[in-house]
Amino acid sequence: MRTRLDDRRVLIYSHDSFGLGHLRRCRAIANELVGRYKGISVLILSGSPVIGNFEFRARVDFVRIPGIIKLKDGSYTSLGLHIDLDQTLAIRESIIRHTAEAFDPDLFLVDKEPLGLEGEVRDTLAMLHGRGVPTILGERDVIDDPAVLAREWEHKKAIPALEDLYEEIWVYGPEWFYNPLSGLSDTASLARKLVYTGFLQRGAPEDVQSAGGARPYILVTPGGGKDGDEMVDLVFESCLAAKGMSVDVLFVLGPFMEEEKRQAFHQRASRYDRFSVIDYSTRMEELIAGSLGMVCMGGYNTFCEVLSFDKPAVIIPRVEPRKEQLIRARRAAELGLVRMLEPDRFDSDHLVPLIEELPQQLPPSTHLRSGMLDGMDKVCRRVVQLLDQRARAA
Repeated sequence: MRTRLDDRRVLIYSHDSFGLGHLRRCRAIANELVGRYKGISVLILSGSPVIGNFEFRARVDFVRIPGIIKLKDGSYTSLGLHIDLDQTLAIRESIIRHTAEAFDPDLFLVDKEPLGLEGEVRDTLAMLHGRGVPTILGERDVIDDPAVLAREWEHKKAIPALEDLYEEIWVYGPEWFYNPLSGLSDTASLARKLVYTGFLQRGAPEDVQSAGGARPYILVTPGGGKDGDEMVDLVFESCLAAKGMSVDVLFVLGPFMEEEKRQAFHQRASRYDRFSVIDYSTRMEELIAGSLGMVCMGGYNTFCEVLSFDKPAVIIPRVEPRKEQLIRARRAAELGLVRMLEPDRFDSDHLVPLIEELPQQLPPSTHLRSGMLDGMDKVCRRVVQLLDQRARAA
């Protein structure tokens, strides 16, 4: 049953410096909120250069702030503007604050970065917190290697911000799966703010067309694709070497793969009838739903989709610039939800058997635990509770 939340406003910040993960997670939450509750409006602040290509439901919109990209060494640089990073950050910070002032949200949800990219959300957080607006930090199930995260958050002075500027910290995963704050020396002060939601379940678009008559296929995706060319090459060669493989293979390269590498792969794949290649899709849910199984990197959104659509999957996790995907894949493989290729086995000899066995691999549902995919329900319920509390306080 849909509930009315007339004139309530939710502001979501997504810094988007690498890949599609933050944008896709925030978009999923925004679309779910307006789909369940009439009258609510959601505005997303994002630096993603491809946000305009995605579909949003009515009452969801976005403000595109100048893009910044993370380099392999962990540093940042301006994406589109040929100006100093400090100038780009100053523009972003100004847009974020003025947007928050004009939009006047009833709830502020920050994705992953407690103070935003290079601290760009600090002033906005303080302003909204001072007005009594519920301020929430949303964290994926795994952030990074615990020791690395501890050093990073100490450098960024994130813990004082979590203590002083946030009402709650939502972890988009089950408590028993992984504790993303396990590496911090003192989390007692944050324990009362932690809310474990479960993974964010995904569904196919309402207008998805039947795939009847289409030939069965395995879906291969490196996520955003910026660092996915080696993974795609390995899967390509392994599929050629796999014995008795009778299904098609669909490669989705991702919007951030370098153009030269993208074109080279198109040319290689065009020589084989059973290989299909598209650059990227904003409707990955359809492609996943129609597949027999997946070979993929281990990003948060992809993992949620593997579970949601109950697809047998082989995960080839990224190990740089963060260990997040590796930690998630190992934990999921330990629980029997997926199979994975360890980084020290990144070769065809080890991947070919996994691909050959993928059509017979058991789906995640055979090991799925109760409540594991309750994240979207819990997030939506908690949003309503916080909005009601704010209305009563006002």
